[in-house]
Amino acid sequence: MNLLKCRVAISAILATLVAGCASLPPGSGFSKRPSTAFAHPEETRVGVLFENQARVHPDESAFRMLSVGADGFATRMQMIDAAQRSLDVQYFIFTADTTGQLLTGSLLAAADRGVHVRILIDDGSTAPGDEQILVLAAHPQIEVRIFNPFAYRGHLRLLRSLEFALDARRLDYRMHNKLFVTDNATALIGGRNIGDAYFQVDADAQYADDDVFVAGPVVRKLSATFDEYWNSSFAIPVEALAGGKPSKANLARQRQRLDENLRIARRTGVDFVKRAEQGDPFAGIVAGRLPLVWSRAEVVCDSPDKKNVIKGTVVGRLMYGQIEEAANATASEMIMVTPYLVPTAGELLLLHTLRQRNVRVRILTNSLNSTNELSAHAGYVRYRKQLLREGVEVYEVRALLGKNSKGSGQSAAMSRHGNYGLHAKFFVFDRRKLFAGSMNFDQRSRRLNTETGLIIDSPELAEQTAARFEAMTRPSSAYAVTLQSLNSGKEELVWRTQENEKMVEYTREPSRSSWRRVEASILTLVPDREL
Repeated sequence: MNLLKCRVAISAILATLVAGCASLPPGSGFSKRPSTAFAHPEETRVGVLFENQARVHPDESAFRMLSVGADGFATRMQMIDAAQRSLDVQYFIFTADTTGQLLTGSLLAAADRGVHVRILIDDGSTAPGDEQILVLAAHPQIEVRIFNPFAYRGHLRLLRSLEFALDARRLDYRMHNKLFVTDNATALIGGRNIGDAYFQVDADAQYADDDVFVAGPVVRKLSATFDEYWNSSFAIPVEALAGGKPSKANLARQRQRLDENLRIARRTGVDFVKRAEQGDPFAGIVAGRLPLVWSRAEVVCDSPDKKNVIKGTVVGRLMYGQIEEAANATASEMIMVTPYLVPTAGELLLLHTLRQRNVRVRILTNSLNSTNELSAHAGYVRYRKQLLREGVEVYEVRALLGKNSKGSGQSAAMSRHGNYGLHAKFFVFDRRKLFAGSMNFDQRSRRLNTETGLIIDSPELAEQTAARFEAMTRPSSAYAVTLQSLNSGKEELVWRTQENEKMVEYTREPSRSSWRRVEASILTLVPDREL
């Protein structure tokens, strides 16, 4: 960026803030057309199929867990191909890597055949190239909105950081929701963003994560949450932002790039593209070859204006209360998987209360090696000993899994490379109910991010999810962290794991480098404050 453009961008940022837009995002005054989800899913092929099945299961919906990343990608591609009337897409991150562009191309193809596409993306973690999804707004069948956008639309880190510093109170508030709905008849919800690492096809970094496939009546309730966010004052149409609506010429160029990417993927024989074009898992689900679990479920979702609901200045929903209620009703065991574990005082009290009642509490989170957020790890370290003293069982996933990684979702090839991390978020209550969604057990999810998910009343799914936890916490894939008392009276942390089929112990936190350990230690010196 040359000096003149830099000055113009800085002036635009300052002008936006001086104009008094610090409480609402730029473009809030733009007159946008409200819309709602497709009202008649029973008029679509898949919609009528699941409506007929739902009659046999009154007040229940259908679910299937998708833990393997490539299955999550394939299912999205297949659901897009099957859509006849509408697609609603809501994500925290939608990257411009291989899977992101392939999904973008499929969304464009769906719009070409008349499907109405609504795309809502958060702006907090946008990286250079990710704006490729915005170009789709030039298509008459596609609408794109950005949640709580920056005024500056470029990617010069200095300018983005400057705007954040000047308007941190607004820009630190993010939409962390993940939701994918086709024809208001089927949906995917869980922890996955859109990107190669989340679908476990990146050779350098992969995340263990989960989707829940959903069909039946609860899909309409999920769509209602999408509508609420879509029509909120924080969702700004692309055409209201700097640069305006993308041109048809830009879309034509983007179409050529997307078509070429698909040709290259097919020509090079990319496995996850082959899997998507073979039809499963979605075809197997629709045909009944891959069974669904029918049960009751409750949608839990924060209001789009969560920060003001917390302050008490507006009426709305805060989903944590419903999860806390389910946790407090636990009688014997609560299992938790969360990549970031930085509890608030209230969450610590919840865990303390459970342990006082002798409820077994087991938690899997990231290790220093596997985490992609050192600041979050530093926050977790402050509470680790306290949790262990309470009798909470703590496991930390390894960046390099052992040979026996079944249940992790990680490929055998990735087990040899490492760079593996945890991104899944789920809770299992007494192996009878489970929560699956976007919420971490940390202070950002409690205060600064909007979240969504499902509480599913199903012993069968709860057992499946607990089995996944057991697989991910095996000694070959995770560290079991404990406290041991020394003769001096002090306590020492111990990390137990299995390497080369032998059990080993570490009394110093395992780290891929000394410098990473130093970085984490420095971050723990930053004063802790509850958000």
